Order: sequence, then structure tokens, then C-alpha cells
Amino acid sequence: MKKFTPAKMDKFDIEHLGAVRNALSGRVKRTPVLALNGSKIAPLIPQNTEIFMKLELFQHTGSFKARGALLGVDWLTPTEREKGIATFSGGNHALAVTWASYQCGVSAKVIMPKFADPMRIEGCREMGAEVILTDDIAAAATLLKEISETENRKILHPFNDLNMAFGAASCGAEFIEDLPELDIVILPVGGGGLIAGMAAAFKYYYPKTKIIGVEPKGANSLNRSFLSGKPEALAKVETIADSLGAPSALAASFELARANVDEIIEIEDRIMAEMMLEMRDRLNLFAEPACAASLGAALGPLHAEISGKKIGVLACGSNISANRFAEITKDL
Repeated sequence: MKKFTPAKMDKFDIEHLGAVRNALSGRVKRTPVLALNGSKIAPLIPQNTEIFMKLELFQHTGSFKARGALLGVDWLTPTEREKGIATFSGGNHALAVTWASYQCGVSAKVIMPKFADPMRIEGCREMGAEVILTDDIAAAATLLKEISETENRKILHPFNDLNMAFGAASCGAEFIEDLPELDIVILPVGGGGLIAGMAAAFKYYYPKTKIIGVEPKGANSLNRSFLSGKPEALAKVETIADSLGAPSALAASFELARANVDEIIEIEDRIMAEMMLEMRDRLNLFAEPACAASLGAALGPLHAEISGKKIGVLACGSNISANRFAEITKDL
């Protein structure tokens, strides 16, 4: 194994994954995998098809983001620890960074859109972060740069940093160990950090697995980037899945995803909202829209493709209040 020196890394190298997993061992949860073969969910699944769901919604702070956030704080220099960190997020990354900073005694400033779920905003405040609210996620990204420059805070980006790719890869490695020969793995796509890291792990350990990304039609920056061959930005983000509402794709996560992801499909918000209800009623899981994207795509537009195969899906996280859940699903 190569010597692991995070400060000297300038690109993702899967050979460092073992060292990363050792660093996270006992500090993040090894989340379970659920076989979707219960009597209530079985009627929705194609005949002779096996679907397995990795339950990252049971991770610290309620999402996979805790893995990469903890690595990001671990990798700070002494000077960076003293100055503190800053990030922008629709909620899950903000919660994860706040938690990781709290664990390590580092000051955190998080910038969130004012329409973020109040539960997420208050969760950050309860763990000691300074929270600044902006009109939208694009404005949050702009303000983040200003704060970093004026306060010398280290930016922990939601998806375009190596720590997030390695955190996601650790999740993928666990999935592979539990189920080493999946035919297709279906993953949600926001900025691309999750699918980039998980796909890299799958392609390294079991390259035959097909990796399909699922992106909201109203937040399709990564699919647009795949089609054009370069990172693309959106003029506007319109989706109920605020955790998947990245305003642009960025170079590092885009390149890693493009190297390992086989296909990206786009889905309507309605598919996620309907699957939120199905997961609640059939699996007893309280899912936010992003958490419902993988299974919604599998049992919706990908229904024919997955038939007769062994499938992996990800419940990536679930930080949603009862009020927001009711608001999203009220017309269904």
C-alpha cells in the first residue's frame, strides 16, 4: 500500500482507500444492507429480481456525508484548525461538517439557503455552528468564497474535495464486501461526489458492476456535463430534492464520475415523492426525496432493465421534518 499523506494528495487514488477506512473505523457507522424481500415491498419488484438497499440514513447525522466530513476535518493543518472551517449546503453536508467539527473541537460556519428544512438549520445550531441563511444555494456558494477569504477559514466543499470522494468510496467498499457481485448499482446524484467515490470503489473491486446515476430533471448538472464533456452550471435549480440540488458540476468530481459511471438518467420529482410514501408504508423508512431517488428509479424508469438481476440501491440519508414530508407528498 502506498504511503498515505493527505496533505500531499492532488488527485483521487483508490489505493489509499484502505488507509482511509482504517482512519474512519469505529468513528463512523458501518451501515446495514437490507434485502428488499418483505411481503409489503415484494409486489413492486420485478420477478426473479433481487434488490439490496444500503441504509446510510442510519449514519451519523443521518446521511453518508458524515464519512467525508470527518476526513475533511481530520486532514486540516494546525493553522486551519485554529482558523476554523466553512461550507455551504442544503442541509446534509452542513449537518455532517458541523458534527465532525464539534467532534474535533473546530469552529464551523455554515451557509444554507433560507428554504432549507428548519430541522437541518436548528441541528447545525445545536451542535455549535454559526449558520448564515441566503436566498438560494448559488448565493450561498458565492458568500462562502467571501467568508473564506476574509476569515481565512478552510472550505470543506460538499462534493468536489478528495475527502468527500474517499468518504463515499468507503461506503462503496462496505457495500461490495457485503454483496460482492451486484449486476447494477443505482445511486443518487447531486454534485457528483457520492457517485464518483462509490463508483470508483465498485469499478476497482468488481468492474463488471454497472453504475447508474439518478439525477432530478430540475437539477441535472452532472448529466449535462456528461453530455457536453465538461463541467456545466445551471441557470436555475428546481427540485424537491434539496440534497441533490447542486447548481453546477465541478472538475474533480466530474472527472472521477466520468471515469467510473456508466450512465445517468433523469427523473421527475414525482417519482421521488411517490417513493417516499412507498418507503414509509412498505419499509417503515422515513425518507427525504434524495433518499428515495435510487429505489424510485429502480422501480420506475429502470424497471425493465433491472428485471432478473441483482441490484444495489442506496438510501443516502434522511434529514426531513414531518412537516416538510407532508408538504412534499400532500398531493399524491
